[in-house]
Amino acid sequence: MVIHALLAVTLAMTSLPAQATTVDCARVKCLALTFDDGPGVKTPTLLKTLKKAGVKATFFLVGKQVELRPEIARQALAQGHAIGNHTYSHNSLPALSDNEILDELKTTQEAIEQATKLRPKMFRPPYGHTDDRVLGLANQVDLAQVLWTGTTLDWKLRDTKKIKAAVLRLAKRDGVILMHDTVPETVKVMPEILKELKKRGYHLVTVPTLLRGKGPEPGVSYP
Repeated sequence: MVIHALLAVTLAMTSLPAQATTVDCARVKCLALTFDDGPGVKTPTLLKTLKKAGVKATFFLVGKQVELRPEIARQALAQGHAIGNHTYSHNSLPALSDNEILDELKTTQEAIEQATKLRPKMFRPPYGHTDDRVLGLANQVDLAQVLWTGTTLDWKLRDTKKIKAAVLRLAKRDGVILMHDTVPETVKVMPEILKELKKRGYHLVTVPTLLRGKGPEPGVSYP
């Protein structure tokens, strides 16, 4: 009876999901995949792909889209992905007044917090358009700025093979790659991309994990 009991416990333990482990990007080759402009209609499909592959990503959300699809924002956070602010209406920030920039950031902070109970600590300026004034205003809202080391231009390519080739070309240790979960072709080819990146030894992590506990800090621009 004792043997049977021990066997049952052992089987139960092996059937449990593996415990999440902290990735040390100082010791292993890390890469951050980031997705802008959502939540979109294809985002749930992308989340399923990421979950199946056991990897984490970072989503920079547009305030208007969060208001339309708050449940998807909640799902992304629940799955352990990082969430960032991508402004409310996706306007080029340097062209706006100080008050307009603050409104774009604050309104999105409120929309994301209302949907997820999380107040983001980082933002990404639409189109990468930024300057010292924008960064200073972001600091007032307690936001760090996150740019990228490479962009796939997936919104322009609209081709699965070309998007995959772009990601693999841009991949490098401690890199931050920009994509869009609103581009159907990106979502479609993601299983192939994840498989190949893993084969090349990459650990796919969130931007905060990539920063190794040294950020994001308000008013600082990364990477």
